[in-house]
Amino acid sequence: MAFDLQGKRVLVTGASSGLGAALAVGLAERGATIGLCARRQGHLDEVLAQVQAHSPDSRAWAVDLGAIDGLDEFAARVLDDLGGLDVLVNNAGMPKRRWAWEHRADEIDDVLRVDLHSPIALSLALLPALDASGGRIVFIGSVAARLAPPSEAVYAAAKAGITAFAETLRVDLAVAGSPVGVHVVQPGVLDTPLFQLPDNDPSISDMEPLAPAEIVGAVVSALDTGAAETFVPTWFQDIPPVKTGDLDGFLQGAAEYTTTRLHDLGRPLPARPSEGTDRP
Repeated sequence: MAFDLQGKRVLVTGASSGLGAALAVGLAERGATIGLCARRQGHLDEVLAQVQAHSPDSRAWAVDLGAIDGLDEFAARVLDDLGGLDVLVNNAGMPKRRWAWEHRADEIDDVLRVDLHSPIALSLALLPALDASGGRIVFIGSVAARLAPPSEAVYAAAKAGITAFAETLRVDLAVAGSPVGVHVVQPGVLDTPLFQLPDNDPSISDMEPLAPAEIVGAVVSALDTGAAETFVPTWFQDIPPVKTGDLDGFLQGAAEYTTTRLHDLGRPLPARPSEGTDRP
């Protein structure tokens, strides 16, 4: 049965640009009252204006979701301002493309805090309200969670962690008899500024980036069907069983493909860990 978004109170994190902005506008177009949050007030104001054209009672808050100690207070403010909550869309996150042994300690901390710890903490802070409303939690993951992508070890670990958390949360809630639904949407590469941020190695992917609107449709579909996991594009769902069926072969194939891809792009192979790195 379709999930009726009309009048639903929805919090979208990381909503100042890219996918988060598209989600906020797309869900507002379907009748939801949107709460938007991100760090950049100016960008938030621009997106809020677009959202309020469809949903005048929508609100926005400038907040650093990486500041874990402040999430309980922020959750209380959201519930007070919106009068409760029906859907949480955990979209905020950061990519990090780097060969595994070249990650700096500070960026490992940043990725795990923003992509893993923060959405877990915010979800738990808002869970009592969502339980009371019979609401839903949507995690925006990544196909990196399932496919062992090269030069994204820490990012993939964070997305795999959030996927495992979502799966287990779904089980725990079912055991408790809670009506809260939990969903993960796993997109491929997106056509958003997030994937062109500085301090990242160039992408190796040969996939055409996805338009954010495709992910909006996938989120709505997950809410409608109740699916635990949704891949975008949908053919990605066929790959995890292949990986599980022959993990050694899959990982070897990924390494061979990456080596060929780097050669085709005219890029050097990574230096071995024993050869050191010139990164600051």
